[in-house]
Amino acid sequence: MNPRIVVREADGNDLDAVVAVGRQTWPVTHAGLYAPELVDLFLAKWWTKDACIPAIRAGRTLVAEVEDDDRSGDRHVIGMAAFGPNEGAQTIWKLYVLPAWQGHGIGGLLLQAVIHRHGDQALYLSYADGNASAAAFTRGHGFVVDHREKQSDMPDLVWTRRDPDPTDQQG
Repeated sequence: MNPRIVVREADGNDLDAVVAVGRQTWPVTHAGLYAPELVDLFLAKWWTKDACIPAIRAGRTLVAEVEDDDRSGDRHVIGMAAFGPNEGAQTIWKLYVLPAWQGHGIGGLLLQAVIHRHGDQALYLSYADGNASAAAFTRGHGFVVDHREKQSDMPDLVWTRRDPDPTDQQG
């Protein structure tokens, strides 16, 4: 049986789940790219309730939910995407899927939902140099490298861009 995945706008009830996705996924995703103390610092900066509330309140966070197989109707957040403006450009700031659910297309579903909202605008997304799965994911979804941002004592940020595609715009 294929689980039913729903992508929707996050609301206040999703706050704990959004934070949990980040806190479970970020360390795994960035192991080996950042020193452990930097991982802890980034978790404390970006993956707290206070850090996630503004994007949820602004309607700029989406969640992917899976429905339980037991017919209870219970749903669980297994992925999230947060986006917003950055110097006049739409940027995907966070796009994470729980490790157990990676490789099943959930990140692509979240990305397509963001594209649907911004189909008439270029979208930007960055990842740490050396993150091979992020590089493959962005390439596979039509992003191209736009520029690199040097970081002190950390991997460069690779900024990618996906230009508007007229077929993404649905009336």
